Parts: sequence; structure tokens; C-alpha cells
Amino acid sequence: ELLERVKKGGGEKAILRHTQRNKKLFVRERLRLLLDDEDFLELSPLAGLDMPYGDVPAAGCLTGIGRICGVWCVFIASDATVKGGTIYPIGVKKQLRAQEIAMENRLLSVHLVDSGGAFLPLQSELFPDKLHGGRIFYNEAIMSAMGIPQVALVCGSCVAGGAYVPTMAEESVIIDKTGTLFLAGPPLVKAATGEDVSPEDLGGARLHSEVSGCTDHFASSEEEAFECLRNVVSTFNCEPVPEEGRDRDSPLYSPEELLGLAPLDYGCTLPVKLILSRLVDGSRFQEFKATYGTTLVTGFGQVEGHLVGIVASNGELAHDAALKGSHFVQLCGQRGIPILFLQNTAPQPAGPASVSQAHSNRLKAQASMMAAVACAAVPKITVVIGGCFGSDSYIMCGRSFSPNFLFLWPNARVALVDSRHFPTVPAAGDCAGEELELKQLKAKFFPLLCCFYCAVKPVLFSALSRLEEESSAFYSSSRVWDDGIILPQDTRKV
Repeated sequence: ELLERVKKGGGEKAILRHTQRNKKLFVRERLRLLLDDEDFLELSPLAGLDMPYGDVPAAGCLTGIGRICGVWCVFIASDATVKGGTIYPIGVKKQLRAQEIAMENRLLSVHLVDSGGAFLPLQSELFPDKLHGGRIFYNEAIMSAMGIPQVALVCGSCVAGGAYVPTMAEESVIIDKTGTLFLAGPPLVKAATGEDVSPEDLGGARLHSEVSGCTDHFASSEEEAFECLRNVVSTFNCEPVPEEGRDRDSPLYSPEELLGLAPLDYGCTLPVKLILSRLVDGSRFQEFKATYGTTLVTGFGQVEGHLVGIVASNGELAHDAALKGSHFVQLCGQRGIPILFLQNTAPQPAGPASVSQAHSNRLKAQASMMAAVACAAVPKITVVIGGCFGSDSYIMCGRSFSPNFLFLWPNARVALVDSRHFPTVPAAGDCAGEELELKQLKAKFFPLLCCFYCAVKPVLFSALSRLEEESSAFYSSSRVWDDGIILPQDTRKV
């Protein structure tokens, strides 16, 4: 339902203006004309959802990965139906993430520009810092130096700082009567100089193709522009990735069953081999240290014909499990084998943690695995299939450990702590419940605060409610803390 809401863009009025007055195609229609096929992975599609910029998704752009002429490309495409393609802070974050993926994986970048520029009232969140809007242009320069091609199509407004996107690309295409490119549009020219000038005279397709040279190819229609862009990509001398000849046995157990296996409740840990048997080719899995540290499952398998090392949570990450994980991750690094992490943090036992020797040893072993994961110079893909809490996020290659991709199942929970560690809220007027709760507090959590319980209680429960809200997969994905929520049964393909 949320994905369908996002695909509707900025609402009926914006859609009518986009299609009837401006005679333009929707962003997903543009991609269909560009791509070889429908094999397209949209990145962070829910970015900006329910953020404080209005009642529509506020990213204002679509990012993803697909093929042109057999070459895998990263796409950064404006959605002008969402507030005119205006760039909000979350949109900048989404674009920077797409460029990061392009650099890490050396993928050609395609920009489809149709944007009103930055949203000026939020300039302090868009402009001054290292990872704000200017970083987009820095990345373009660095990617050119790395030999990663970039092309741009001006298929609408391209205003202010956004005008540097096509001018810094290797080649750019502009559409007649539709694409315009300038630092400041006609209204600002009128305000500054008193001069009346049309968008075409100020920065239209003919001006930039025949006079300024800012664009390299002139197209009379959107359809012609997309064909031109495909032709440009074909001249970059990029080798298409071979897709044939790999063994792609389907799992013995249907991946469709993953939807029924996704845990709704984290009171227990799902045996992760049930997941693996529906993910790997032929359900073949060569387990590593099968009988040691069994709360972490490690081993080798193939996914869609690609050999990967798999590190999957199967319970609490104990001392021996962390040592096994460290050993296995180092093996993958030595052999140059990509690693797939499946995060499913086990529920922790209630009560204060033990400060025994065993607990100290576990910390050291987990630190060793953390270092191994950080230093393994191989591609890493992480999927959160259940809970992801605290240090397990780091050890199992969460966002701060820079996996090449991070995806969440819809049921995933991402938080510093598991809210189940805290007492439950009793019904109003339930004295027996409150007495029991007070005993729990005394025994487990806040012995020093019990005498202030009545004062602390409202604050505590408010914090718990907020923790629940902020732990959801949708809260995470709307802020681009991951690369998108995926349906469990689509995991192999993704």
C-alpha cells in the first residue's frame, strides 16, 4: 500500500499539471523507455514518507539500478510531480547514497533532471555541510577521475545548483521546449534587473545546444531524447555483464514460503536454516564449523549463480559464535568471496547482564568479529530479517559498517535496545498491575528510582512508545538508513 502511494507522486493536481500543461512523462515511464527490460531495483522507495514536509513523499527523486545496452547503471531521476522536483534534505541524502553505490560498484550514472532546485527555507540542512548538496558535484568530479561515466538528460527545469549536474556530466541531452537550464529563472531575472525574458531565451534547448555549448545533444521530444541517451551509453565502451552460463538452480523449498516464515514477534529466534533453504540455489549449503558456536550459522552457498559466504544470526551471539564468525569472515576476505549477512538478533534474557568471566570473553570475541567485518575487503550485503539491536548491528555489518547494500524485511526492527527489556504499561486504575510492575522495576531495572516511580512513569512510557515507533522498518527506510524494504519472497532476486 505504501509503495502504491509513493508511485502516485505528488497528488492529482500535480499530476494533471505535469501531464496536461507541461506535456511530460512520469518518471517511471521515462525509465521504461530507457531500460533494456523491467529488471530494475528501486532504492529507498519510501524515502521521505511521513516526514515533516507535507502529505506526500518528500524525496522528490527516484533512484535505482537497471540496464541500458546490457550495462548496469545507477539512475537518479527527478519526480517533478512531488513539489516540482524541489530538493529537500532527504532527497539530497538519497542522491548521495546512489552516487556512493555507483562509486563502490563502478556503475555508470544516469541523471534525469526535472527539478526546481533546492528548497530555500531549509538551506541550513541542504547547503553548508560536508554531506549536503554540494557533495553531489564533488562526487561527479571524483567519479570522472575514477573513469566512471556519467550522462544527464535535461527533461524539465534544471535550476540553480542543480544546473551543474548536466554540465559536469561527460555528455548531456536536452529536450526542446521542455528542458531549461539556468542558475536563476525568469522571475529572478525580472526581480534583479527588471528585464522580461522567456525561459527559452534564457536557458532553452536551442540556446544551450547552439550558443552556450552547455549541452551536447538536442532532442525534439522525450522519446527521441531517450533513444539518444541509449546511443550515448553504447559509446562508453563498457563491457556488458555476462548473464548467461551460470547455474541457477531454484531452491528445493519455495522462496514464496519466506513470507510465512518472517517473524512477527521476537520472543523467539526462527531457525535460520529454514530461511537459507529457501534462499540458496538448490538449497545447497556447505556449512562451516557446523557444531561449534551454533547460535551463528556460517557457510558457503550460491544465490542466483553467485558464490557467497553467508553469516546468519541463529540465536544470541555468544563467545564461541563470535569467534567462529570472525574466522569465517577472514576466510571470505582471503578468498575474495562476497558476504551475505542475515540479521536476526535473538531476544536477550531479562534482568541485569552478568559480569562474569564468560561475559567479558564474549565482549572480546565480538570485538574481534567486528574488526574482521570492518576490514574484510569484499562486497557485503546485509538483510535484516528480524530484530537488529545494539552491538549486533555493528558485528553483523549494519549501516555504520558500510555494507554495499542493506535491505530490510517489512517486519524488521532496528534500534539501540529491544523495547521488550522494559516493563509493560498497566491498564489505567489497575492497582495490582502497578504493584507487580513496581516489583519488576525494583528487581530488574531502576532500583535507585523506585521511590520516584510516580514521577518517572509518564516519561518512561512516553520514551517506550517513541522507541517502538522509531524501531520500525518504515521509520528507518523513510530516512534512508537502508536501501529499501523488500518483500521476503523477493530476497533472492534483490
